[in-house]
Amino acid sequence: MKPSALKVMGIVGIRSGSKGVPNKNIRELAGKPLVGWILEAAQRSKYINRLVVSTDSPSYAEVAKGFGAEVPYLRPAEFATDQAPEFEYVKDMVEWMGKNEDYHPDIVVRMMATVPLQSTEDIDSAIDILVKDSKASSAVVIAEARQHPLKALKIVEDGYGGTKLVTYHSGSGREVTPVGRQSYEKAYFRANIIACRRQVIFDTDSLTGDFVRYHIIPQERAVDIDNLIDFYMTEHLMKTLKA
Repeated sequence: MKPSALKVMGIVGIRSGSKGVPNKNIRELAGKPLVGWILEAAQRSKYINRLVVSTDSPSYAEVAKGFGAEVPYLRPAEFATDQAPEFEYVKDMVEWMGKNEDYHPDIVVRMMATVPLQSTEDIDSAIDILVKDSKASSAVVIAEARQHPLKALKIVEDGYGGTKLVTYHSGSGREVTPVGRQSYEKAYFRANIIACRRQVIFDTDSLTGDFVRYHIIPQERAVDIDNLIDFYMTEHLMKTLKA
């Protein structure tokens, strides 16, 4: 049974207008719309007792409702552009729910449709941190980086009318030389589940605040779909993981 005393709102954003893959958020992946995977995982959460979707599209809203999510209103256009910070639509939803429904969640859990392999356990582990640790502003699900950020390179002017290659972090050409990953301290990236206390959103203008805890998941559950190749690879991965 979900804890009744704690108000936990899950929110998934699925704006329309994807340029790389048209209708990416509702494109079929292994037999169901992409957004359906994370919505089903969230529905099984032992904590989330209200699941909402933020979208600017009436047709996307119908897809979301088909998976049991609420769509209280259509997202304003200013929060549905390529340049709009993701934080804004989450804050807008929390404000709208407070003003229109007198609903004020204790914890807000932001999830993404583009990470379909994340599990209910991943979601609940992040929330569980906030339930047990009063000091934490938020908890973020992370996975170890597949490519260490210190290996990143950039192209810069060479001073002779051309360009050259250097490392991104130090600007050194010598350090472009490959170095074994074992020599680097581990680095992580967000796996795109963020659980935060409601007040953090308004006090810090962020989803994470200042005291951020974490939950680490395997890289394969953190796959983030951006293009058609990602769709094909993820579908293959799903079949492999079930085998």
